[in-house]
Amino acid sequence: MRGLVSPKGEQFGYVIGDVLYTMDDEPSGRLQGEHIVDLAGNPVWRVVGDGVYALNGMETIGFLTSERPDNQDY
Repeated sequence: MRGLVSPKGEQFGYVIGDVLYTMDDEPSGRLQGEHIVDLAGNPVWRVVGDGVYALNGMETIGFLTSERPDNQDY
């Protein structure tokens, strides 16, 4: 699992495998290559390293945290 964290440090989603979830545990998209796509497969954001950016420009959406085991969720 990896968290999706805003530039202010607030977690607003997480990724398990290649599926992106909201903090309400609802699937909202997936990692596909160098993009995060919505459930319909439309690109929403670009992923460069651990950074998540707007499609047109370098606006920072957030960052993916390092991988951690799911069993650490209490």
